[in-house]
Amino acid sequence: MAADNSKQFWKRSAKLPGSIQPVYGAQHPPLDPRLTKNFIKERSKANAVPLKNKKASSFHEFARNTSDAWDIGDDEEEDFSAPSFQTLNSKVALATAAQVLETHSKLRAKPERSQSTTADVPANHKVIKSSSDAQLSRNSSNLPPSASRGCALCHTPGGTCLRNPLHKQQSLPLRPIIPLVARISDQNASGAPPMTVREKTRLEKFRQLLSSHNTDLDELRKCSWPGVPREVRPVTWRLLSGYLPANTERRRMTLQRKREEYFGFIEQYYASRNEEHHQDTYRQIHIDIPRTNPLIPLFQQPLVQEIFERILFIWAIRHPASGYVQGINDLVTPFFVVFLSEYVEEDVENFDVTNLSQDVLRSIEADSFWCMSKLLDGIQDNYTFAQPGIQKKVKALEELVSRIDEQVHGHFRRYEVEYLQFAFRWMNNLLMRELPLRCTIRLWDTYQAEPEGFSHFHLYVCAAFLIKWRKEILDEEDFQGLLLLLQNLPTIHWGNEEIGLLLAEAYRLKYMFADAPNHYRR
Repeated sequence: MAADNSKQFWKRSAKLPGSIQPVYGAQHPPLDPRLTKNFIKERSKANAVPLKNKKASSFHEFARNTSDAWDIGDDEEEDFSAPSFQTLNSKVALATAAQVLETHSKLRAKPERSQSTTADVPANHKVIKSSSDAQLSRNSSNLPPSASRGCALCHTPGGTCLRNPLHKQQSLPLRPIIPLVARISDQNASGAPPMTVREKTRLEKFRQLLSSHNTDLDELRKCSWPGVPREVRPVTWRLLSGYLPANTERRRMTLQRKREEYFGFIEQYYASRNEEHHQDTYRQIHIDIPRTNPLIPLFQQPLVQEIFERILFIWAIRHPASGYVQGINDLVTPFFVVFLSEYVEEDVENFDVTNLSQDVLRSIEADSFWCMSKLLDGIQDNYTFAQPGIQKKVKALEELVSRIDEQVHGHFRRYEVEYLQFAFRWMNNLLMRELPLRCTIRLWDTYQAEPEGFSHFHLYVCAAFLIKWRKEILDEEDFQGLLLLLQNLPTIHWGNEEIGLLLAEAYRLKYMFADAPNHYRR
């Protein structure tokens, strides 16, 4: 029966590419849809003539039409002469004018406000008078004297601390200014609260387990499932990965031996990157490394990129069945950040690794290589020719969603959305492109604690992740809208609370469907 299903799937999917194709979607965190959704809907209604009369009939046609239109980098220059931006600016200007008039009316109703001095302004605001404010004063003789002043922080007249929406950088919705990986600990996106009594108790429990003569790995997995405290995460991950032995007396010798073994590989193989038969592999790695987390300064440092190049090249050389495949570069980053945090107390995302000693950097590099290798050993069929592991997981996700939420599944079929068009990246990158790195690290705490977490439990996490957005999915009523939503899901504000709820739902789905084939399939 399983063979027949596999045969039918491959028959229906005969047009699928034989090797990995570019993963469509933004590498950068998406713009906040709460700020853009209303504007996009109003703009689509306002346009009397549609941009394209014929709806995209296939994903590849859609990809050609949109290209990477949603992949907007921070450094790109926007075209503010486009009609959409003109419409936006005109709306913003009208709203601003109304707000300014209302503010001035209140000021005129209270003449005593015009006699206010700089002492009335908060200490952290500096009173200035800009040229635009002076022009406003000359053109509006009826305005009170205080209206000619401005706030240096907000650049608005009257010190009313209103943002100037006509400023170029504010024409598009602002991305939230929150750290992507800074202080990766048990925290939500709002910041790290003081450690509670429960968290202190959990940390003490971890320390007792890790310091025992022979660490009880089953108990360690049980404690790690709801998250690992930052202070003990590096050694916990080494143990759960199978890289470090449970016996405390053997750990030091094992680390020394494995680190020496890795740098033996460097001496043996790394010079061959310039040989002709390795040129394609090294060139692709060299291209992909700068694309790894482009918004995090840590990963744009030349020394860090050199470390990643060595790790990925050595892994590719030692695994010729798959070699290097795009997406593997992302899998190094959580290990690198966790092992770096063992030596760094401040924010990791902006840390200059040149401040660390050569021995420390070598230890971080070797440990990242071995732990990534242990992870990939369990999912290597995701990266062999034609990537059959990913194809099977995407098909399994489709079957699972059809049983969990038939309405969402039917909605995809109605608008000809194939699961492979969005879930390929979810499987290839283990949701790393969909979540902030701090959330990925918390997710991997559970993946390493869960049996076959990366190969099996990830399927249920993806199903729970998809159903989490069912309302937004059902609100979209065209192919392009669905694809843009699914490839730019608004998770930039997510923290441990959201990941905890996601994992709880995934565990519920696994409990219901993993050992129930009749529920799993139609």
